[in-house]
Amino acid sequence: MGKYVKNGFKNSRTWLILFLAAAVLFVFFRTGAVPAADKTIHVIPVTGTVEPGMAAFLKRSVDEILAADPDALMVFKLDSFGGRVDAALEIVETLLSVPMGQSISFVEKRAISAGALIALAGNVLVMKENTLIRDCAPIIQTSEGQKEMGEKTQTVLRAQFRTLAKKNGYPEVLAESMVTKSMEVYQVTMDKETVFMDKIRFNDLTDEEKARITRKITVVAEGELLTMDDVEARNLGFSRASVADLDGALAYLGYENYTLSYMTETWSESLVRFLQPLLPILMLVGLGALYTEIKAPGFGVFGVIGIVCLGLVFLNQYLVGLADYTELLLLLIGTLLMAAEILVLPGFGVAGIAGIMVLAAGLVLSFQGFVVPDPKMPWEGRLLVRNLAMVLGSVVGALVFSLIMFRFVLPGVSRLIKGPYLEANLREALVGSDAALSVAAGQSGTAVTALRPSGKIRIGPRRIDAITRGEFLDPGTPVTVEALEQNRVVVKAADTDSITSKEAAS
Repeated sequence: MGKYVKNGFKNSRTWLILFLAAAVLFVFFRTGAVPAADKTIHVIPVTGTVEPGMAAFLKRSVDEILAADPDALMVFKLDSFGGRVDAALEIVETLLSVPMGQSISFVEKRAISAGALIALAGNVLVMKENTLIRDCAPIIQTSEGQKEMGEKTQTVLRAQFRTLAKKNGYPEVLAESMVTKSMEVYQVTMDKETVFMDKIRFNDLTDEEKARITRKITVVAEGELLTMDDVEARNLGFSRASVADLDGALAYLGYENYTLSYMTETWSESLVRFLQPLLPILMLVGLGALYTEIKAPGFGVFGVIGIVCLGLVFLNQYLVGLADYTELLLLLIGTLLMAAEILVLPGFGVAGIAGIMVLAAGLVLSFQGFVVPDPKMPWEGRLLVRNLAMVLGSVVGALVFSLIMFRFVLPGVSRLIKGPYLEANLREALVGSDAALSVAAGQSGTAVTALRPSGKIRIGPRRIDAITRGEFLDPGTPVTVEALEQNRVVVKAADTDSITSKEAAS
């Protein structure tokens, strides 16, 4: 009996050793299959309109993460209706700088147009349930509404989609069909193998190859663009899975025991994205305020407004990497030339025209990352045209703004804002009679200096301060006193025929 007990004890010890060894091996292989406990996964939101501000934020985020941990895993959480092509391509370049296997695209709500291009740039695509990824057809706004851009632009975008599809193993022809409506794509089963091919390739099949086809389904009809929900994207080979949330996506990909670290915009990046749609208005107000300040020296409010508005425009473009010291130098030179033309040189000549051209060039360059459009990137030419139209429109709007200020706002400032100093000390000293000015309405004279709208005129032997109602008059222009308002002599350009008749009669 003791022999059996002894053998039983040995057997039990053997089983215990085997059990412990199996447990150790399980833990070892388990640890090797799943990331280590408390692994940090960085989440970068790609939310809102795709524009230079978003591109700057994503580049800064990726650079910071890789600098701290070259092996870091990043999740790009997408919810975007799209935006600018140039900004989208810059973001794609940023995502391609992430080492292979370290980026995940997670569509939380939608990835449309430029958002779809960004979604395919990640190494892995996972979509939340009931989300959408759809076409990236390049469009342009015309007087007749939105129209698709030409074949030159579509060719470049198709090549970009094809490159991303090759990198990540997506069906290339389906990726291209997200750009061009003229493509018709079929799902063809031949010799028990299913492939995707467009209409051109299908028509090039030999009769023998067509005979081996057992099934043909039209996935994208001609005249349409590929649009997929999460289920269709999974079935067509784009998305890995449809999940309930980001944790579900990471669990499906095999990640456990992780900590999510969300990247957020800095205050400057938030300011940039807030100001982006307001830049044309800021330019208009800034240019108009500076012109008003130059024409009404001594009234510093407009100068401050102009400097602040144009400063915000330049700061915004500098922070997104589009403007640099060159653009700032052009803006300063243009402003100085205009000031010299208005304050120093008579008339409006070379300095004034040069100032406007230099100022416009500085503003245009601050809105784009190139000087001369690259023929290989057709949208750069259209972007240049758009920027020129925006800047020139702001210049024209600034002139209208300043004329409105001179005509309606500035004349009423003294009536609306009466300081205590004037009320206490100068009220009784105001000259309120026309006789004190020794000038009467209807008198004729000559402009001694340029009236823009204020300046000096000569009536007889006397030089008198005068102002027009927004009209600009050159030196030597015959003028007529139109009215006397609050001790101001208001004049207008004289009718030369009337003056000649009076002189002949006398």
